[in-house]
Amino acid sequence: MAEKPDRKHIVLHAVLLALFLAAIVFLTIRYGPLITRLMSHPQRSRDFIASYGAAGPLIFIAIQVMQIIIFVIPGEIVQIAGGYVFGTVMGTLYSFAGAILGTFLAFMAVRLLGFSLIKSVVPRKNLEKFDFLINSQKSEIILFALFLIPGLPKDALVYIAGLTPIKPLKFLIICNLARFPSLLGSAYIGAHLAKKSYWPVVVVSVVSLVLFALGLIYKDKIIAAVRRRSPDPKHDDPA
Repeated sequence: MAEKPDRKHIVLHAVLLALFLAAIVFLTIRYGPLITRLMSHPQRSRDFIASYGAAGPLIFIAIQVMQIIIFVIPGEIVQIAGGYVFGTVMGTLYSFAGAILGTFLAFMAVRLLGFSLIKSVVPRKNLEKFDFLINSQKSEIILFALFLIPGLPKDALVYIAGLTPIKPLKFLIICNLARFPSLLGSAYIGAHLAKKSYWPVVVVSVVSLVLFALGLIYKDKIIAAVRRRSPDPKHDDPA
């Protein structure tokens, strides 16, 4: 029989949950719209980041971290701005660094605070769509496949993944390897916008839009197929 948590544990859990949610609400209200507007104008984002001098890359990485944790800021505009400001290679690396750190913080927050955090930050429709991942022994393969599909709510998936059996380091590798092509493509677009070299931007944008459209069209069918092939965690353990 499982031991019930004592009163101190319950109070500590409630306090930590409240602090984390308060931080998300504050960041969303205070910085969400500001960062979205700023990153939507690459030249303004360049001037803003340049104003911090040598600390500019750290500011950009912090923005990328916030984009993942609060996930109301469109990731693509941040990553395109990164390419515009730093070029393809460094823009990709800085976006990648921010993605790794943001993913780690969100994932570990769920490991610490559990399902109560998931219910508070992940929309119910997304939670119901991906609830088959929880306790699935195939979560590693499934998560990698899901992170490759354009159009899926990947930042919500990061939170949901915290409830799966996957180990943190393995998840960081799987999640960010799957994200890397998107980060690279966005930085490439931003870098060529800065050079006013528009044909590469058009080509990569068209390819990205086609993939995104295919992801939107077929994502529900793919998720349904994955769900059918995943064992139901409710029936994994013998009665």
